[in-house]
Amino acid sequence: MITRVYIDTSVIGGCIDQEFKEWSIKLFEEFRNGEKIAVISDITLDELDLAPKKVQNILKQIPDKFLKIVESNPETEELARQYILRKAVSEKFYLDALHIAIATYYNVTVLSSWNFKHIVNLDRIIKYNSVNIEMGYKVLEIRSPRDILKIE
Repeated sequence: MITRVYIDTSVIGGCIDQEFKEWSIKLFEEFRNGEKIAVISDITLDELDLAPKKVQNILKQIPDKFLKIVESNPETEELARQYILRKAVSEKFYLDALHIAIATYYNVTVLSSWNFKHIVNLDRIIKYNSVNIEMGYKVLEIRSPRDILKIE
């Protein structure tokens, strides 16, 4: 089975960021080659609308057959609210919680992000997954792009 990777906007923008580009570019190569499936949400697309054109164009490198677009819905919005109620993240970072909720709802293999403050953070991951289990969802793997690249 091919790994389905939910990516947030930070992974896409990471392709042009000096600190993260090595690993974001390698991950996008794996998407282009069909080694992994990129999963993005309507929330990611909305965020990309505000990004520079060169960041928007990065997503176009992935062939349609290796890119899946999913949508937020009342269930994902409720799950995000539960993360906030349980103090996994504050209301100010609702969109980060919504990314987690969407990835959880669509049962991706892993969510990948460069957001170490609100997403790829062990204390927060434990809280997100406590809510997931309580709400009847599976545990969500959350890692940086560097951590999910194929071993060569």
